[in-house]
Amino acid sequence: MLTAEEVAAQHPAPPFTEGKLHRLRLLAMHANPKIRESVASSYHTPVDLFATLASDPDAGVRACVARNEATPCDILRDLSHDESEAVRGWVAVNFYVPADVMDTLADDPSETVRSLVRWKASIAVRAEELVEA
Repeated sequence: MLTAEEVAAQHPAPPFTEGKLHRLRLLAMHANPKIRESVASSYHTPVDLFATLASDPDAGVRACVARNEATPCDILRDLSHDESEAVRGWVAVNFYVPADVMDTLADDPSETVRSLVRWKASIAVRAEELVEA
């Protein structure tokens, strides 16, 4: 049985090229929001496209930006005030969201978002307990 690292070593991802970057830029402007979601989900999306997609009229696109671990902290901070509960919820569970944003989301008007903040905090506590044990 191979480990995930061994499988990845045997099947490396193709290099990210200027051509792929150009395609991401084109697809970020596509009329279909599902196509824009795919760009928002990419780890290769440049910062300026994250900023553009974070203000997309479609909440699904913004949610993909919010859950992408490559999204810059300042954009996550802005999305923590999004009108969509789902977007704010994805910000709450993003591993790289700054502590001040989590503090803001802990007082969110939505019980769902507040419960996601509590859930994420409980995972962190359990992880610390495991490390200390």
